[in-house]
Amino acid sequence: MRNELSTDQSGEGEPAPARHGALACTTFVETRRRSFDGVTIFLHWATALFVIGMFATAWLHALAEAQESASAAVLIQIHRSLGATIWVATVLRLAWRLTHATLPPFPAGMTRAHRAIVQGSECVLYALLLVQPATGLGATLFNGRSFALFLWRIPQLLPQDKAISTAFHSAHEIGAWTLGVLAAGHAAIALFHHFVIGDDTLARMAPAIGAGRRDEGGESWGIKKSAPGIKPAGSKSF
Repeated sequence: MRNELSTDQSGEGEPAPARHGALACTTFVETRRRSFDGVTIFLHWATALFVIGMFATAWLHALAEAQESASAAVLIQIHRSLGATIWVATVLRLAWRLTHATLPPFPAGMTRAHRAIVQGSECVLYALLLVQPATGLGATLFNGRSFALFLWRIPQLLPQDKAISTAFHSAHEIGAWTLGVLAAGHAAIALFHHFVIGDDTLARMAPAIGAGRRDEGGESWGIKKSAPGIKPAGSKSF
């Protein structure tokens, strides 16, 4: 599985000479890394919204059950439907990235260990996005009752087995906590790169943010300006 930050280093920069009169210095110029393709970006942010909705409905369902509210049934129906949607979206994401996706290179300064951590955490996230709906479905099926999914009422498909249903439910809860921690860490790291380090990691998945940052600074990520009084080769003086 390729990571959303490819190991291709075609985006690395090369030293470019800069001259001003008889003086010369070397200025590092790095070509901006390309963004992810539109389909990958759409599926990424759609999945993020679905996951937020899934956690919200799970929390609200727990509150509704504690209060014995009639809304509990509607909330668990929405929760199941979001889970099924996430499973389908994840399958589509994997199929797309293995066949047609455009993936930017890793940042030039990222170490091999850092890349391995990024790739490993992403693989775990993909696995959880597939496993979580499956464990939730298992817990539901072994309840031995009919259930609502999207706009349909699904009849009882399996006999009741409380032990198996409880095991699936426990796995579902553990997976939910793991997914929540990893997703929060993923978002926090992206924000850290954007606001603290100031690189283009977040902008590769949100091109509008990158465009705004370039407009503000007048300088693209990865391009270092020449020293004062030094003009890059080929520039004109006015």
